[in-house]
Amino acid sequence: MAMAGEKGRGRWFVIAVPYLWLLALFLAPFLIVFKISLSQDVVAQPPYAPQLDLSNGLAGLTDFLSQLSLANYGYVLDFSNEFLEAYGSSLVIASISTVLLLLVGYPIAYGMARAPRSIQPTLLMLVILPFWTSFLIRVYAWIGILSPEGLLNQGLMALGVIDTPLEILNTNLAVYIGIVYSYLPFMVLPLYSALEKLDLTLLEAAADLGCPPTKAFWTITFPLSIPGVAAGALLCFIPAVGEFVIPDLLGGSDTLMIGKSLWTEFTVNRSWTVSSAVAVLLLLVLVIPIVIYQNIQQRELEAGK
Repeated sequence: MAMAGEKGRGRWFVIAVPYLWLLALFLAPFLIVFKISLSQDVVAQPPYAPQLDLSNGLAGLTDFLSQLSLANYGYVLDFSNEFLEAYGSSLVIASISTVLLLLVGYPIAYGMARAPRSIQPTLLMLVILPFWTSFLIRVYAWIGILSPEGLLNQGLMALGVIDTPLEILNTNLAVYIGIVYSYLPFMVLPLYSALEKLDLTLLEAAADLGCPPTKAFWTITFPLSIPGVAAGALLCFIPAVGEFVIPDLLGGSDTLMIGKSLWTEFTVNRSWTVSSAVAVLLLLVLVIPIVIYQNIQQRELEAGK
């Protein structure tokens, strides 16, 4: 009985640790940001009100709750502001970037999965290698490559391909290049994991039955790699929506993304309340694809039973 009790406590401890981690590092900060988003800007420290004062007991709590307002959300969702446009632009840029990442990452992952077993660890290390360098340094390196006097333009001009430098830096094209380069490992690794587990005897059977390689890929390989595609798309799309560094360094003045708007609202306009409302709405937008993916996974598990 004592052994069973110890095992039960150990099991509950293992289950409780991740939930406590989420409570401390996700839920608690989110509730703080949500509370700030319901406050009003004031010239004080901290720069928002009301503040919860429990010294007055229930009356203080009631007064605190009565001063909370959804006005900041109304301001953010007002069509006369740039926030809705920034949300839409961020979703478009993140969606296009995710498609580009899939087009670039799938052949890489497929080649890695079909490579000899002896060199697959080396190929995997080469994919992970960029993580050994600071993300900020890698983005700054693209400034030196894409600038009018950068390596790309100088190389093309030396080869006689172009006569004048291409205007790539400070455009949306540079943002796409930066996102695809930075997030490529997040697409390749889930795809490689899915393709590496593929049963090759299925392709051999399809070939024996006269199925062309192209048709075998679209009817066998790609459908079986859908979980990797979905995982890679989520890993790339979600952070790309809120990306700030890449559009700020590589994009131009017309590159409008919600991460950049949030930063401007917080640092330039000094509005903690509005920027918190922007952050909460951004989180809600990003939760939607996760919920959809989980529902699809749950239905597949139930169908498998």
